[in-house]
Amino acid sequence: MQSWFTIDKIDETTHIISEYRHWEETHCYLLEGRDRCLLIDTGLGICDIRDAVARLTDKPVTAVATHIHWDHIGGHRDFPDFYAHAAELDWLQGQFPLSAQTVREMVADRCALPEGFDLDGYEMFQGTPTRLLEDGGVIDLGGRAVRALHTPGHSPGHLCFWEAERGWLFTGDLVYKDTLFAYYPSTDPAAYLDSLEKIAALPARRVFPAHHSLDVGPELVTRMRDAFRELRRQGLLHHGSGTFDYGDWAVWL
Repeated sequence: MQSWFTIDKIDETTHIISEYRHWEETHCYLLEGRDRCLLIDTGLGICDIRDAVARLTDKPVTAVATHIHWDHIGGHRDFPDFYAHAAELDWLQGQFPLSAQTVREMVADRCALPEGFDLDGYEMFQGTPTRLLEDGGVIDLGGRAVRALHTPGHSPGHLCFWEAERGWLFTGDLVYKDTLFAYYPSTDPAAYLDSLEKIAALPARRVFPAHHSLDVGPELVTRMRDAFRELRRQGLLHHGSGTFDYGDWAVWL
């Protein structure tokens, strides 16, 4: 059977761990420093991402969440040292706005589940972070520093991660090629634009999304920002205004 995870190497100390057998095609990123590693998101939790990580490093691993949605924190159960933003702490403590059954249905939707997988036993991860990240908070891996940027819009506590030395930007669900979701009650279209303004100002050389195509350049961030600006100018940057298609991406408001 095809492996659940696909591993791609960015360089000797950075890997992408992808889940292509689910329609959301979630990407997690393992960043290795001198002393420890950072795992940005942990996927759906359908298979054990800890095993995939162990094949790449024997250093201690801290997990971070770009945001507390089921498809980004499923493997957090295997990493007791994990960080998140305070705005979504309640979602980690039983107050996620979707029911467990709804989440299970989303896991099963268009997904080639492994043989024997117990869908009825699938639960959203719950736990207490070892650190609450704030905007601008630095994670020191030993000779490698990653800065957390609070970028709400898709969710209240959404974080992007900026590695200034390399010019690498990890955008979570704020930027990717496909339909951006900004219609849920927990989303905020105006804040989404503010966050795009924030990251568009960075001198990014490479952009790494959390879903779908990995062929994302910094120019996509600028195009998204400009499109959101135009939606605001037209009075359309609000819930219920519809879906707007820009070719290689769209936004559902």
